[in-house]
Amino acid sequence: MRDILTAGLTALGLDTAAAPQLERYAALLLEKNKVMNLTAITGERDVATLHLLDCAALLAQADMRGKTVIDVGTGAGFPGMVLAILEPSARFTLLDSLGKRVDFLREVCEQLGLKNVVCVHARAEEFAAGHRERFDIATSRAVAQLNVLSELTLPLVKVGGLFAAMKSTSTDEEIAAARSAIAQLGGQLAGCTDYPVPETDVVHRIVRIEKVRPTPNQFPRAFARIKKAPLV
Repeated sequence: MRDILTAGLTALGLDTAAAPQLERYAALLLEKNKVMNLTAITGERDVATLHLLDCAALLAQADMRGKTVIDVGTGAGFPGMVLAILEPSARFTLLDSLGKRVDFLREVCEQLGLKNVVCVHARAEEFAAGHRERFDIATSRAVAQLNVLSELTLPLVKVGGLFAAMKSTSTDEEIAAARSAIAQLGGQLAGCTDYPVPETDVVHRIVRIEKVRPTPNQFPRAFARIKKAPLV
């Protein structure tokens, strides 16, 4: 795995010194995955490429040096934990609604000695009540539709900040359908970048949304309401 990570990080123009920590993170992930469902991807090469290097590619699209970053719906730590390992000057909040996943992430931080990460067990719409417009950057690799993700993330982003959503390349209609919702939430679509995942034939997409004005106070709504009546 080390060779794959080193080659991939080099291709992305990132510091290869982080490869040992990324490899250790992968080992902790695969070990914990034996007793709880963290990832359906279990081959070492696939974990290295489709998880670690895929997430690392986000750093080529968003300058996170010295920034405050929140990863919404982080799951097993993607992309937040990978980014935290690669960019120690930034401060990361990894947010997830499942306590067992957050416990795992805290264990990873302890094992790797990461001091730039806070792991929070909360729902995004509830967390926003006390953390509105606190973060320079929000990220998410969650599978929710972009209009739903935007309501959960944009209230957390400072005006002038960025929401970077990791998506597949088959999301043109999803992105177009979310434009109005993004605008209602104070955001503006800044563009999409399709990128090759290093050491694979896979191409993924990063959707960049700029926060151009404050999010109205009525957002985010309760999740049941978001799910029942997504913004259009």
